[in-house]
Amino acid sequence: MNDFLRHVARFTGTPQLLGRSLGTIQINLGPRCTLECHHCHLGASPRREEAMSREIMEALLRQLHQLPHGACHTAELTGGTPELHPSFRELVAKLCALVPTVRVRTNLVIHQEADRQDLAPFLRDHQVILTGSLPCYLEENVDRQRGDGTFRQSIAAIRRLNTLGYGVDPRWLLELVYNPGDATLPPDQGRLETQYRQQLHDRFGIHFSRLATITNMPIGRFRADLRRQGQEQAYHTLLQRAFNPQTLEQLMCRHQISVGWDGRLFDCDFNLALGIPMNTPHPRVETLAATPATRAIATGDHCLACTAGAGSSCGGALVA
Repeated sequence: MNDFLRHVARFTGTPQLLGRSLGTIQINLGPRCTLECHHCHLGASPRREEAMSREIMEALLRQLHQLPHGACHTAELTGGTPELHPSFRELVAKLCALVPTVRVRTNLVIHQEADRQDLAPFLRDHQVILTGSLPCYLEENVDRQRGDGTFRQSIAAIRRLNTLGYGVDPRWLLELVYNPGDATLPPDQGRLETQYRQQLHDRFGIHFSRLATITNMPIGRFRADLRRQGQEQAYHTLLQRAFNPQTLEQLMCRHQISVGWDGRLFDCDFNLALGIPMNTPHPRVETLAATPATRAIATGDHCLACTAGAGSSCGGALVA
């Protein structure tokens, strides 16, 4: 039994975490990215070549057709940079016809590329929610995590998205994502959102819809940094001591299925990064519609990051 399940057993009486319902299908189109962020759990970079094949994409769409009406309310596209996939726009259009809400997790700077100036209008026309990484409102901190010049490009991208209604008109949501720059937990999400709004409006005249705070997962490049700094055990101890049982009900793995670019099914994108498949007989996209929501969730010590403090998910904090 891992440390995470020991904590779960202590507060629930059972050393097991079960799924609750299926609300979100998270689709990872591949780890190819225009950036190479220091905290990336997938090790995404411009050098990665893996990408979801058309065959897997078509199988995914067939499975979504087979889901009971209302079973899935959100489809979320992620990567890497999902917009780099050659079938990205085709997939977005088809998903919009199948589920009420489509979200794209974007690195923002992709919208500054000269040959993608029609991308944001396309997403706006389909009322796609954009969730963009901006791990701080200070240039030095963002560039340290994401690469030199990334902050200025991100600000320019948000400014352009604002002119198209994103983050300004309630029909077009622009969410920003914060994560710590070091081995600490995120601050209070509500208070930090207020600071973001003031800083970004006063200094750059830009707007956004909401802020999500995400705890750094001790895997991938962030784990490598922890090891280089001799902080891996200290961070693990921090996550254990900050375990919050109130977060358990809302853990994202209990309400979603993640589809990998290779067609395998996972309980979350972090398990995908670690290669920990779903606890089902055939965790493949071809069995998506038959996958029980109440399955036993595959866990590891990394799951402590999702239950520390106010909790963490792709949508931000889990409890007040």
